[in-house]
Amino acid sequence: MSTIVIVRKHHRACIAADSLTSFGDTKQSAEFVANADKILEYKGQFLGIVGSAAHQLVMQSLLARHADAIDFSSSLAIFETLNRIHPILKEEYFLNAKDEDEDDYETSRIDALLLTHRGIFGLYALREVDEYTRFWAIGSGSEFALGAMHAVYDRLDDAEAIAEVGIRAGAAFDNGSALPMQVRSLDLAID
Repeated sequence: MSTIVIVRKHHRACIAADSLTSFGDTKQSAEFVANADKILEYKGQFLGIVGSAAHQLVMQSLLARHADAIDFSSSLAIFETLNRIHPILKEEYFLNAKDEDEDDYETSRIDALLLTHRGIFGLYALREVDEYTRFWAIGSGSEFALGAMHAVYDRLDDAEAIAEVGIRAGAAFDNGSALPMQVRSLDLAID
């Protein structure tokens, strides 16, 4: 449960996230949790993760211990990174890669949005990688965030302002999302 958004506009991009963590019917708001941030920084890049609360610590540890396996320079490099870290997730972090839906591939069970100087990306459980040209959202509040950002994208010139609209919509209408929000921004490399 979460709302995480990513926006690109005018050679600037940002990622934003709500701060609520849920365990079943129990909510842990940022007021009570010191580490409520859902956005990880890695070498000047930002990763926002949804799903199990354990994913955050697992990814922090994996990024610190296996930096040599990480390359976020392109869609293909990200895909290859996800392939390299999948066995690490299983062997060192005890990821249960079995999927009840019996997909064609094992699941890594992690969905994330990635902000780099090269662009904005979605990383998904079956190691899919999408590069986005405008914006995207993941998590339980994503439908609200997507609708809100779509409504304002052409009217607002600021990536951060568009992302804020998305997070506020998710927090207003999704019971798994709440403020305050966290926002991180980068200038995009111009090719």
